[in-house]
Amino acid sequence: MRRPLVAGNWKMHGSRAEAAALLDELIQQQSDKLAAEIAVCPPFVYLQEAARRLKESNIALGGQNVCAEPVGAFTGEISAAMLKDVGCRYVIVGHSERRALYIEDDQLVARKFVAAQSQKITPILCVGESLEQRERGETEAVVARQLDAVVVVAGIGAFADAVIAYEPVWAIGTGKNATPQQAQDVHAFIRGRISARDDKIAAQLRILYGGSVKAANAAELFEMPDVDGGLVGGASLRADEFGRIGAAA
Repeated sequence: MRRPLVAGNWKMHGSRAEAAALLDELIQQQSDKLAAEIAVCPPFVYLQEAARRLKESNIALGGQNVCAEPVGAFTGEISAAMLKDVGCRYVIVGHSERRALYIEDDQLVARKFVAAQSQKITPILCVGESLEQRERGETEAVVARQLDAVVVVAGIGAFADAVIAYEPVWAIGTGKNATPQQAQDVHAFIRGRISARDDKIAAQLRILYGGSVKAANAAELFEMPDVDGGLVGGASLRADEFGRIGAAA
């Protein structure tokens, strides 16, 4: 049985005061009996304070990015060991904004995936296609390429301790979202591609949907058999909205 995961990606939003207020509200909402696992991924500068506030809660902490290198002269970067040191259980790798805006290719994403696992941090590997790629019928080819790049570097066994997030680029921050069936089709493809190499790993692998997830559409998305929760952007900045998404999962 795969336990659903709902992870909030705060992106570059908030202040110290806003982060503290949001975390306190989320902590008050959560119950140990909640079926889904909940995680938040604040900006780097708020991770340590978030870790302190979440210490006695059942909410996990994650980073939004990680350096592929373990240590060294990489100004502005944050290593997996640093994320581990402040209490991160998860880290997002390969988000479409990193791929597009910072030119992170499949090979770099794969190295970041390995770097996270070297510190026993679970990577949330983001994959997904652009609108143009979908319209050309290239969705499966694009997702397969992104997955295979990680398999080549890390091996299929690495997915026993990983999460995949399918995020159609055309649905991120646009207010559009894939229909539940569109999401299910790609999630089933992802699980099938992993299953072709290892059935057991594929069966327990959590695959999240990301792309304008909100309380109004969460339940329908999460009812799909291969959708195991969500990677939530803007809606994770509102405690009541994010709480309803967690409840839906």
